[in-house]
Amino acid sequence: MTNRVSSTRRDFLKSTAAAGTAWAANLSLLSNVHAAGSDTIKVGVIGCGGRGKGAADNVLHAAPNVEIVAIGDVFQYRVNEARRRLKQAAEEEVVKQLGNRVNLSDDRCYVGLDCYEKVINTPGVNYVILATPPGFRPMHLEAAVAAGKHIFTEKPVAVDGPGVRKCLAAYEEAVKKKLCIAAGTQRRHQLGYIETIKRIHDGAIGDIVAARCYWNGSGIWFRPRQELIKNGCPNTDLAYQLNNWYHFLWTCGDHIVEQHVHNLDVINWALKAHPTRCVGVGARQNRPQGDPKDVGNIYDHFAIDYEYPGGIHVFSMCRHTPGSESNVSEALVGTKGMCQVNAYTINGQRVIDRGTDRKSTDPYVQEHTDLINAIRNGPPLNELKNVTESTLTAIMGRMSAYTGKPVTWERALASEDNTMPAKLEWDMSLPVPPVPVPGKTPLL
Repeated sequence: MTNRVSSTRRDFLKSTAAAGTAWAANLSLLSNVHAAGSDTIKVGVIGCGGRGKGAADNVLHAAPNVEIVAIGDVFQYRVNEARRRLKQAAEEEVVKQLGNRVNLSDDRCYVGLDCYEKVINTPGVNYVILATPPGFRPMHLEAAVAAGKHIFTEKPVAVDGPGVRKCLAAYEEAVKKKLCIAAGTQRRHQLGYIETIKRIHDGAIGDIVAARCYWNGSGIWFRPRQELIKNGCPNTDLAYQLNNWYHFLWTCGDHIVEQHVHNLDVINWALKAHPTRCVGVGARQNRPQGDPKDVGNIYDHFAIDYEYPGGIHVFSMCRHTPGSESNVSEALVGTKGMCQVNAYTINGQRVIDRGTDRKSTDPYVQEHTDLINAIRNGPPLNELKNVTESTLTAIMGRMSAYTGKPVTWERALASEDNTMPAKLEWDMSLPVPPVPVPGKTPLL
């Protein structure tokens, strides 16, 4: 997307300033970064899949004096791979120049369903990365906030109404404790998006009257049972579903929640609001057919009409169609023109030049830079409410498409449809509900 931060402590200051955040603009704060940098950020990583390894690598490139001291996952092979990859990352010149380290002894590499508790409670850990499947996020946020940790949480942060309510409660508790929380909605840390949305808020296209957003792609991975056996994992219902977490509602929330949350977050950001009501359609047509226990139970396409305060309508579409053309974008229509947000253009004119865009810091790194700077220098940064509201925006769209009924914000927030199993054990029987059918599936 953009280039990785690629230099020393001096360039760390430059990249922080380039982010355009309020605290970075304050020169008195910038002058304190090196002194504050003597306070080591000790990182624990929960979830060692692709995003967990990626976020751990990102934090090593984000700021001086960062040390990864604990990692955990339900699968041993993922812990092993993450440990290997992070040791390689620690040898990169830029990581060494920043004074960052990977210090992972055997007794701080945790495996099992309770690994999150062990990572959070590892002595010295003060910065927790949450990168497990989204269904676990509310539980992990609750535990990390209770333990007084600063948090980087991947998006989405829940898959159902009960989970959303836990996240909102965790947000309130984090505010009381003055904890810092950043979310993996990296567009909010991306220079082009920041400047474009700023101009929208300053009135560049007048009053917004409509918007649209898409995440249309060709599909996602699926892992056969043989992979479990190959990697030494138990061949059980739970292991299979966790290894294929993207394809089960209770772990993923469906792809409208897991992926399209990014685009919906941009719309909420631009409109400074969340939707009040929605009506949607969707279905499963291209994914494998068969027993949901084997093939999963999520849809492959959604189209949602969201209504925002003031009668503004937003058209949302996301799909996984093999061989299709991709379109991941957000657009706004106002009384004075239009904005293609993802292209950083307003009325056809680019907001920032391409050279500046290419030189800006990778937003996946910048989100950690901003979080660490807030921890060390203030003011507190807490994005949990924003990302929770964007998550619920996606959930209410899914609820409408699954049931064929309109869904209000209040109805989605009050939903009692708790998808998380009461207790997880490796050898448990874990039946999978059928694929939802609009008009038959109840609105819970």
